[in-house]
Amino acid sequence: MSYIQRPLKPEVQDQLINVEPLHQIINEYRDKGDKDRRTPGAVMDALMEAGVHRIWVSKAFGGAHLSLPSGMALIESIARQDASVAWQMGVQGALSRLSDYLPESSAQHIFQDHSRLIVGVVAPSGKAERVGGGFLLKGRWSFASGSAHADWLACAAVVTEKGQPVMTDAGPLTQMLFVPKKDYRLMDDWYTTGLRGTGSNSFEVNDVFVPDEFTIPGPDLLAPPPERPSRAFGIGYYDFGPFTSAPTTLGIAQDALESFREMAVSKVPLGGKTPLRQSHTVHEKIGYAWSLLLSSRLLIENAASHAIQDGYSGQRLSALIRLSASTTARNAKKIVDIVHTLSGATSVYEGDRLEKCFRDINTAAKHITLAPASIEMVGQFIMEEELLIRR
Repeated sequence: MSYIQRPLKPEVQDQLINVEPLHQIINEYRDKGDKDRRTPGAVMDALMEAGVHRIWVSKAFGGAHLSLPSGMALIESIARQDASVAWQMGVQGALSRLSDYLPESSAQHIFQDHSRLIVGVVAPSGKAERVGGGFLLKGRWSFASGSAHADWLACAAVVTEKGQPVMTDAGPLTQMLFVPKKDYRLMDDWYTTGLRGTGSNSFEVNDVFVPDEFTIPGPDLLAPPPERPSRAFGIGYYDFGPFTSAPTTLGIAQDALESFREMAVSKVPLGGKTPLRQSHTVHEKIGYAWSLLLSSRLLIENAASHAIQDGYSGQRLSALIRLSASTTARNAKKIVDIVHTLSGATSVYEGDRLEKCFRDINTAAKHITLAPASIEMVGQFIMEEELLIRR
């Protein structure tokens, strides 16, 4: 069914990033990554050598600076091989947007002078005490996808003075802080239903000094990064994030559809006489599933087009992006549910490709950028013209 796959965009087709060798090595180690709860080093080394973890970083900082549609197509193509690998590359895409907010010298040091991953969490689970020239950081954070292959940690914290949170009209003031690998400790706690190969462990930081130049005020991330020659994108950090996670869900859905098609060629249901591929019921449901996949692609690509070309920002754009990403994830989950049900008992066994798709999509869809709560918040925006992250 390659004729209705998302086509790779020119920057990828021209082999700025050669995807075929990457697909082969990712697929080869797919089961091992799931078993080990981390992507094997051979896979991650190949991805980093190709620059996939820096696809949305400015060329000024050593990145590929692919277009938003090209990067989305690349992540989806990786997710068709292994959702865990694609998820980590999507996270790198999201965290790489911080390079446009950091001082240029700091961005160059983190993203160009160091070649491995940057992992982290935007939920302010720590405390950053103001001290001379920076902050004293302490806390524990969860979900550091790609932790096994990282050089830097980016983590959000509540700013404190004399131990007390610094308050603003919007609530506690937050800060995003970057910490090198030597200054944080990983916890081995990633035992999950799906996306097992992401190695999304928790981590701790205990009273580590972080200089001002390696931090970003939290409120700055609510707006587009400041204009400068090195800026890769003028899209706000939180508006960019959903574009890095939604493509993985589409890749999982397509993996499920293609895996089912291969299985349906020969599988005959118990008591039946013909293979699944000849069933009229299967035909209708698979046609519907493909319609969900293609319409979801159009939806998220439409949001990307507005983010890049129309030039408007603010709550209207944020609402469109959130609605598009959450609907994409919801539809991808429907697709996997359809083929998982049609496959019968075959897909209940660990190691079956559809079984992995089922686990991965149900884990990915819980991420805050894809969760149903975003649809609820957009509904409130439509009715009351107020856009919240969550109630």
